[in-house]
Amino acid sequence: MAFVDYYKILGVSKTATEKEIKTAYRKLARKYHPDLNPDNKEAEIKFKEINEANEVLRDPKNRKKYDAYGKDWKHGEEYEKAKQQQQRQSQRQSSQQGFSNEEYSDFFESMFGGGGRETFSQGRSPKYKGQDYNAELHLNLKDVYTSQQQILTVNGKKIRLTIPAGVENGQVIKIKGKGGVGINAGPNGDLYIKFIIDNQTQFKRVGNNLYQNIDLDLYKAILGGEITVDTFIGKVKLKIKPETQNESKVKLKGKGFPIYKKEGKFGDLIITYHIKTPIKLSEKEIELFKKLQKIRA
Repeated sequence: MAFVDYYKILGVSKTATEKEIKTAYRKLARKYHPDLNPDNKEAEIKFKEINEANEVLRDPKNRKKYDAYGKDWKHGEEYEKAKQQQQRQSQRQSSQQGFSNEEYSDFFESMFGGGGRETFSQGRSPKYKGQDYNAELHLNLKDVYTSQQQILTVNGKKIRLTIPAGVENGQVIKIKGKGGVGINAGPNGDLYIKFIIDNQTQFKRVGNNLYQNIDLDLYKAILGGEITVDTFIGKVKLKIKPETQNESKVKLKGKGFPIYKKEGKFGDLIITYHIKTPIKLSEKEIELFKKLQKIRA
């Protein structure tokens, strides 16, 4: 999350031509492409870094800003504009035209979130918010069934993070002030964490609800009875109604997933019955089914 050397990632020098950058990118993209590296997390991360480096260096304007401002290259254009505005301010002050000192300071404060009257009226450099950081946190579905704490290392600093139960796959949370250090005493950037939830359970999660398919033998479906099924935190007994139909569903209220930031609140578990047709019937069973068929006819 610190400064990333895009030239180093692509394996080219800072004087590389556009053609050299393009060639290096294509070579590395082929090498680390997800299709050629299935289930390889390191290759996936490398592929993302390569694409990010290419996005910046292939664009002459972005590359120029990156060369000039390093990790703060995204703020380069704003910084240059601020310098030009500051120069114009001095000219206007001398001619007594345009904005007053107070109006001009308020204008820049609204643009940069804290440049303020002190910054510009005294000729100091403008303040900028630090760079925002983005990170991914990979967890298992079981990990987010209950709230837990984790310690993350961000740019050499440890951050204690409380993860509320019920966080969803792809959800992004913001931790204020844990990004890059502000420029010229400006506010720190923020840290955005995206959760990647791996589900290796027999349950399918949709929002706060869990879904599960249960195989039901033909006899129990016709005659009824009792079965034991798994929930996310244990087993429960279910009564099967006689003449239960294939694909019929039953809802177990409150047996689903925790609702995010609503302690004690849970979704539901929806079970779908799949009736299994018996196979390898004995002669006696076949005879009985034929008799049943005649009765039903």
